[in-house]
Formats: sequence, structure tokens, C-alpha cells
Amino acid sequence: MGGTGSGKSTVSRKLAEHLGVPHIELDALFWRPDWVMPSAEEFQPIVAAALDADGWVVDGNYRGRLGTLVLDQADLVVWLDLPFWTKFWRLLRRTTRRIRTREVLWGTNVDTWRTAFMSRDSLFWWLMKTHFPNKRKYREMLDGYPHVRLRSARDVEHFLETAE
Repeated sequence: MGGTGSGKSTVSRKLAEHLGVPHIELDALFWRPDWVMPSAEEFQPIVAAALDADGWVVDGNYRGRLGTLVLDQADLVVWLDLPFWTKFWRLLRRTTRRIRTREVLWGTNVDTWRTAFMSRDSLFWWLMKTHFPNKRKYREMLDGYPHVRLRSARDVEHFLETAE
């Protein structure tokens, strides 16, 4: 788990491959065509079914829709707590690439200049609004769950090299 631009998808794909287990991307399960969002009641059974495997690596948060559904079943939670500017520059590079290439995300969705930079739903706005409050929220939420907190790209690299 971690904020937007922290590398959740990249790290989780690498970790799942390293461990030989399925990678479950919550964004792919959540987003419907035209950026339609399912209710918690619709989303939870979809995620529960995806977790019905002997092992998995999940990327994403969605705690407002899932509560502790994923946390309660995890052997270890990896918290990507990277600096704001690291996440900002990653998000900027990723978003401009997606817009330029018209990359299709989760069905039929694509990022646009307007939604990415001039919308209340902008991930940049979301990053600015949530980065610092989430540090406290994640720390409190993860208390009592087995977790590792990675605070730099070097921490992430070392974790992936030594994960078992």
C-alpha cells in the first residue's frame, strides 16, 4: 500500500513474479468503463473472490470501500512511504506518458490533459491532499498488522532482492 505514484503496481508485480503467486491489481478490479466506480457492496465480493488463492500480492488501497478485507488476510503489508517529490515526479512522468500514448487503463478508460491537470479528480490534487495525512493514517491502520515500511527507492530495491 502507499500513495499515488509510490510504485505500488510496479513493486507488487515484481514481488508476485519473484514469489510465483498471482498479482491482483485493485484498480483493475475497481474501475469500470468511463471511470465509473462500483459501490463497496459491489466491490467487496469481487476482491474477496480474487483473494481466494493460496498466495497473492495485492496492490492498492481502497480502504474506504474494502475496510480491512485485504489487510486481515495478508501475511505482510508492504507500505511504500516514499517522499512527496519522488511520488510527484513519478506521477508526472506516468501521467504524461499515458496521455501521449492514449494508454487504455482498466477497460476503456484513458487519462486526458483535462482530467489529469484541471479536475477535482486529478491524481496530482489527490497526492497533495493525502500525502501527509496518510502517513499518520497508515501508521495507525497498520498497528497490529505485520508490515514493513519502505521509505526510499533503495529500501524498495533491497526488499525486493531479499523477499521470501
